[in-house]
Amino acid sequence: MVDQKAIEAAKEKFGILLEKQLNRVEKLKEEGAPVDYSKLDKLIVGVCGGDGIGPYICASAQKVMEFLLEDKLKAGKAEIRIIDGLTIERRVEVMKAIPDDTLEELKKCHVILKGPTTTPAKGDPWPNIESANVAMRKELDLFANVRPVSVPELGIDWTFYRENTEGSYALGSDGFFVTDDLAMDFCVATLQGTERIIRAGFENAKNTGKNYVSIIVKANIIKTTDGLFVDLADKIAKDYPEVKHDVWFVDITTAKLIDPARRSAFKVFVLPNLYGDIITDEAAQIQGGVGTAGSANIGTKYAMFEAIHGSAPRMVTEGRAQYADPCSMIKAVAMMMDHIGEAEKAKKLNMALDVCCQFEKKLVMTGRDTGATGDEFAEYIMETIQRPDLEQVWQGYIDAAIAANKN
Repeated sequence: MVDQKAIEAAKEKFGILLEKQLNRVEKLKEEGAPVDYSKLDKLIVGVCGGDGIGPYICASAQKVMEFLLEDKLKAGKAEIRIIDGLTIERRVEVMKAIPDDTLEELKKCHVILKGPTTTPAKGDPWPNIESANVAMRKELDLFANVRPVSVPELGIDWTFYRENTEGSYALGSDGFFVTDDLAMDFCVATLQGTERIIRAGFENAKNTGKNYVSIIVKANIIKTTDGLFVDLADKIAKDYPEVKHDVWFVDITTAKLIDPARRSAFKVFVLPNLYGDIITDEAAQIQGGVGTAGSANIGTKYAMFEAIHGSAPRMVTEGRAQYADPCSMIKAVAMMMDHIGEAEKAKKLNMALDVCCQFEKKLVMTGRDTGATGDEFAEYIMETIQRPDLEQVWQGYIDAAIAANKN
């Protein structure tokens, strides 16, 4: 017999979720213009180390960031603020994904460099609190998760625009058991949220000259929310006649990313939240692993930059945290430089990362005392940035790698 009381209780819970999301839609309709960083009197950069290996790799990346922003820091045009409070211990203490005082300090910054944070999973010793990343994206409305992947010798130059505040993650901690036999989770898509992420992808394709956008969905099965992605992409594409776009199902996309005959044709991807999380990890592995990939989380008012991997608490318990690879966080610094209008600094840092990580390898990261520490590697990258022949050296390595791959 169907439990009518359970159904009514579930309806009430679902109604509360609907009300919250509809209130959010109203806020989205009032969204303002993006920050113009060139007009700021002072750029406020928050540094939030997180937990696990986060504080270690974040500190290494902070050294590189301070090196690149030295002129602005000395001139009083930039300020770096250390913001504590995102450790799993502190978050469990207050039973919130982000403690209120920490969130208040984050909101005083323009951009944030954030280390990985632990998200409790089933079987962990921690209570089931929401992901700090998911909470920050929602609280600061960081709607675009931007992840570049580049392997020049394979012809790969991809940029992923993952919707960051909706989809299957939006209500990830708000699912519930209707009865002991029925559990429900929910997927959210709004007209406003979907439109802005698709438009961001098209803008990138247009501004970079890539002129090709692939919409990644499973709209043959997930017909409503994924279908909205497809319909809006068709509509928005009319505003960008120079940009080609097509639709791919997420399952075949995972295969085509490792297909040498197809993968180099892809340029810009736009994806719902869950698909973007999975596929960008696959793409990072093609580049050299998740430790090589940085991530930007962009909104109209705030922006947060981070690694795409987790907090690796085992490295801390085994006493190896100082050997954790900081390159993903340093890549995030490059993305931050680009975002705040320091394109030349971003270019040099990206070149230095290629030279140090892929080609010269005078120092290597092994995650153990057989390799360099994160701070040592950060010093290596800063030394490489200062080389007067950096661009020529980088181009020489790229040309040689392309020629070797053809052979």
